[in-house]
Amino acid sequence: MSTFKTVRGMRDFLPKEANMMNFITEAARRTARLYGYDEIITPVVESYELLAAKAGEEVRLRMYAFKDLGNRAVALRPEFTPSVARLVATVLKNEPKPIRIFCTGSLYRYDEPQRGRFREFWQSDFELIGSDRPEADAEVLMLTDDLMHAAGLKNCMFKVGHVGILRGVMSQEGLEEKTQNSIMQLMDKKEYAEALNLLGTAGASEKCTQTIGRLVRIRGAKISETLKKMREYIENYYKAAAALENLTEILKLVKNSGSEISLIVDAGFARGLEYYTGMIYEVNVPELDVALGGGGRYDKLVELFGGEPTPAVGVAHGTDRIMLATHEQNVSSSEWNENRIMVIPVKEELAAKALEIVRMLRKANLCVEVEVMRRKINKALEDADRRRMSYAVIVGEKELKVGSVAVRNLTKREQKIVKIKDIVEELKG
Repeated sequence: MSTFKTVRGMRDFLPKEANMMNFITEAARRTARLYGYDEIITPVVESYELLAAKAGEEVRLRMYAFKDLGNRAVALRPEFTPSVARLVATVLKNEPKPIRIFCTGSLYRYDEPQRGRFREFWQSDFELIGSDRPEADAEVLMLTDDLMHAAGLKNCMFKVGHVGILRGVMSQEGLEEKTQNSIMQLMDKKEYAEALNLLGTAGASEKCTQTIGRLVRIRGAKISETLKKMREYIENYYKAAAALENLTEILKLVKNSGSEISLIVDAGFARGLEYYTGMIYEVNVPELDVALGGGGRYDKLVELFGGEPTPAVGVAHGTDRIMLATHEQNVSSSEWNENRIMVIPVKEELAAKALEIVRMLRKANLCVEVEVMRRKINKALEDADRRRMSYAVIVGEKELKVGSVAVRNLTKREQKIVKIKDIVEELKG
């Protein structure tokens, strides 16, 4: 008989891992509520044309694309933003701006599986649509920082750049958008020498090549010094200079808000997706060499899908990557584990009473299981211990006669008699 395994790049999540994933997803949902983002659910399968429109060559090559039974070209979503832009261009086109949207779920890319990179992966996605002001860009940076803290992570570092700076230099030189996209793709893969070579062969001036070459070497955590150096190199490129002023204003807002976000400005930073038009960023932790999240401004995507010209900025956070980071940083499991309770009737005749108590505890939003194997009390307690229950509620005849049960704290190895009417208070306390 053949032994079935998961398809390469796909994973099973066992209960402990699934619990961690749910904890992080709920942290994202709480963050969404705090910032006023409404949750939507979009299809896993979308039109190939929609997903490929501005995905970038690297993503297009790695999409799970196929023809359905109606001979339509479709694909599994590799990201959320095109689906959100489609909605805004059609169903939500008359909604008052700004629109704040949140979604979460699984995504698919045919990448080479490695640490922190799989073919099926999970993200939470936040999109702020309708504002071209720097306050919107600052919001998604601060939102990401809050979510990382909510997940229990420390030492997060934000790498920030602006697509408009590099594209501003290239467009002033008259380089076609297709050529610019190819150059940005190479920069995204940190293949800077190849990018500069392509600039030269595409007909860019020596000044342009030198300017881009200098910019890709500028990177620093001293924000004002780094921005000043960038300003010196692009003073004759008016589009790039305007983009730099936009980035300066965004970072000033974040700083003056009192946020203690650790930032590095990287003038040569590029992301693979072609739809970015403004600020872009990624968030990392020292323990991993993959980003935990990233995003940026995209002001032309909604219009591309048939909507009105609509500015937008968004960010996606890797749920499973954040989970990996919490493991690497030894974030206490108490951050995501609720107290779990086992209710144990000492004999068969008390099963109904045990179920009555279970119902009462669940109505109080406590996580409760009832012993269903009819084990002896010692074996039942061993099982509760093995499965890391926090408490055992022992339903015995003697205690029931006075309206009580025995509550055993399995962590402290302490036991007390508690009135049934007081169990909820005891367990929550």
